[in-house]
Amino acid sequence: MGVEYYNILKVSRNATEEDVKKSYKRLAMKWHPDKNAVNTKEAEAKFKQISEAYDVLSDPQKRQIYDLYGEEGLKSGYYPPPGSMERENGGGRGFKFSPRDAEDIFEEFFGGFDINKGKTTGGGGGGGGRLKKAAAMETKLPCSLEELYKGSKRKMKISRVVLDDSGKPGTVEEVLAIQIKPGWKKGTKITFPEKGNHEPGAAPGDLIFVVDEKPHPVFKRDGNDLILHQRISLLGALTGKNLTITTLDGRELPLTISNIVKPGHEMVIENEGMPISKEPGKNGNLRIKFDIKFPSRLTAEQKSDLRRVLGRTTE
Repeated sequence: MGVEYYNILKVSRNATEEDVKKSYKRLAMKWHPDKNAVNTKEAEAKFKQISEAYDVLSDPQKRQIYDLYGEEGLKSGYYPPPGSMERENGGGRGFKFSPRDAEDIFEEFFGGFDINKGKTTGGGGGGGGRLKKAAAMETKLPCSLEELYKGSKRKMKISRVVLDDSGKPGTVEEVLAIQIKPGWKKGTKITFPEKGNHEPGAAPGDLIFVVDEKPHPVFKRDGNDLILHQRISLLGALTGKNLTITTLDGRELPLTISNIVKPGHEMVIENEGMPISKEPGKNGNLRIKFDIKFPSRLTAEQKSDLRRVLGRTTE
């Protein structure tokens, strides 16, 4: 028995030209080798079968011969098309079957459609090459400030709608690996092409993760800078103090306050802020804003001592 082209394209023997085109479009998009990096060999074989079946069933002359004599008769070259002069005159010259390249058929049908990007890159082709793309799926990716400072690897389990060979929708689950790079900001988008939902008559949509920044108990981000509110006693503000700040990557950063700290004072430590993703090796600044803690009450003796000490100072 020869190859069953109707079964390969999953259409009936009385399928219309439009039915053949629709089925080829769906199956070619599914089995194109560029979309099957894991099982490339299987995909290549199926893609070639699908292309050959479409080449035969979309051509009235080839289809006529195939319907009468099957695949072996079509390729044997013994049988001319029904109603041709060779057949009527009893001539022995038949139809010469020349198989076409699968990629050429795909290019002709889709008119330059980029299988990886889901868009048309050339002129229009026969069969509706400007295939629309299903709507993208967007989901938030909550990240801690530590992850955005150091970078991290995450695995996310997703669920999406896919179509089987008959076009029936079903749900599949998949685990995707995400590489979070140091310095990424809230709103950064990580796109997985064609990992979104499938829709009939459309290329699969993209899956997009959007970075969202979790609140941090110590630091606040301002662009590439980090802001730290540091409480200090009035005594420390006036006489100086040694502090230790734990950075987002776990380092102990010693800090010496030697000058008088006035209300609203801000100390800037360069290059201790967030990494700048577009400039590797560079960081923003750490800005320390001091909150001075005043005593709630003073004894008479303490007040007298302060008058004696501070009364000698001038503004």
